[in-house]
Amino acid sequence: MMTMAEQDTALTDVLVVGAGFAGLYMLHRLRGLGFSATVLEAGDGVGGTWYWNRYPGARCDSESYYYSYSFDEALQQEWEWTERYPEQPEILRYLNHVADRFGLRRDIRFDRRVTDAVFDHDADTWVLHTDGGERYAARFLVTAVGCLSSANIPRIPGLETFGGGWFHTGRWPHEGVDFSGLRVGVVGTGSTGIQAIPVIAEHAGHLTVFQRTANYSIPARNGPMEPGFQREVKQNYDAIRRKQRASTNGHPFDVSERPALSVPEEERRAVYAAAWLRGGLRFRAAFADLLTDKDANDTAAEFIRNKIRETVLDPVTAERLLPRDHPFATKRPPIDTDYFETYNREDVTLVDVRESPIVEATSTGLRTSSAEYPLDCLVFATGFDALTGPLLDIDIRGAGGRALRDVWADGPRTYLGLQVAGFPNLFTITGPGSPSVLTNMPTAIEQHVDWIAECLNHLRSRGLTRIETTDAAAEAWGAHVNSAAHRTLLPMAESSWYLGANVPGKPRVFMPYAGGLAAYARHCDEVAAAGYVGFALTPAL
Repeated sequence: MMTMAEQDTALTDVLVVGAGFAGLYMLHRLRGLGFSATVLEAGDGVGGTWYWNRYPGARCDSESYYYSYSFDEALQQEWEWTERYPEQPEILRYLNHVADRFGLRRDIRFDRRVTDAVFDHDADTWVLHTDGGERYAARFLVTAVGCLSSANIPRIPGLETFGGGWFHTGRWPHEGVDFSGLRVGVVGTGSTGIQAIPVIAEHAGHLTVFQRTANYSIPARNGPMEPGFQREVKQNYDAIRRKQRASTNGHPFDVSERPALSVPEEERRAVYAAAWLRGGLRFRAAFADLLTDKDANDTAAEFIRNKIRETVLDPVTAERLLPRDHPFATKRPPIDTDYFETYNREDVTLVDVRESPIVEATSTGLRTSSAEYPLDCLVFATGFDALTGPLLDIDIRGAGGRALRDVWADGPRTYLGLQVAGFPNLFTITGPGSPSVLTNMPTAIEQHVDWIAECLNHLRSRGLTRIETTDAAAEAWGAHVNSAAHRTLLPMAESSWYLGANVPGKPRVFMPYAGGLAAYARHCDEVAAAGYVGFALTPAL
């Protein structure tokens, strides 16, 4: 009988990196097709982003009933969600339930952080090493590392001298952090900060928020999952899932067909007011052209700015919270619970770091160009090195030993967000060039995984051992991704992490595919139906 070490170094059909939503489903699909597969996971449990992101207030911004797997009807019927927008612990319980229900853990190696992956050209094999010195080999490599998993920690001079504790929301201590009575500084007001700030404010002695970019945010209107609604969902899951897959963004709600400026102003305000009262991401669907027509977008943006003015009592603070440097929803559109209301507390201070930039950390706090703020601890809600960061955290080397980091020095280039030229047999789930972060992620993930699984089945049935996209296909797809983005207002948000603008030195390239999930899926299906056009397929030697 082989030892565990011998099993790990034996050739596997497929290695999967990551045990979140993507990695778990990839493993399930591979097993169903009879492939041998091993998942390597850096954490000591499943969950991916929901394993690491345990910060106060962490919850999903898609509604629970469709932020879930659709591949198994029994799973859909048996799982009971408790809230409209589930908190991190509930989503993690769901993913653990999935892992146990389908017996996935036996093929997952936990506490295995992959440090490098090298393609052996002669053997058509990927060889991986972990930080613990283990070696793994497989014919195919699938990265399920997530789009938002590489923490972006700002380079603040003197941070190493800060006498208090500091934390990044994406690497939160599993034992939690007690803020009771402490002077807390939160740096960042994106989606994560908007979730964390109200919760931290409830416990801290004083909270100071350091804001670079004011953000639009819509009330979540979270609440319990009503039993009657949950029954209705379960009775209609087939229709719900069809609507998700046919949509542009993976959400099961209709976008209005009316342009914003086609209705009288009073009626338009009433539409926005109703959407505001309902809450959530559906606000973006109020009119057809909010992401394609700047004048239309301005009407939504001004409606939200007026809501901020109505909510925040101090007019100076309200003015600082008004987003003006980007159109509504051109950055990731947050939803919140009492975010703007939090600034009415006497124990909360807002600092505009565009007006007064952070100069350095001291032993007792943070100093800006105009003041020093004494702090007991710091929270960095500064997001992630999105889309490319999780892949570049691994030293991936393709044909001829060329590093992915070098290939992407001027920005990522992929074919369909699924493969990179020069990196045979490597598939990236929700990689740059795919809809990924512009969609409901489980829907995008299932589409990717199903396509990859069927592709691998196709290769095996025809005795093919290598698949690699061509430079020409990647070049053409990159041009299409760029064209799709510029048919929208999305590139106008110059500080957006969609463009990599939150990471100093990162190339400014619009990374996700903005042409819509349904159109993307059709294109992928057409590529497969045409014999995987754009890919070079090679038989066994």
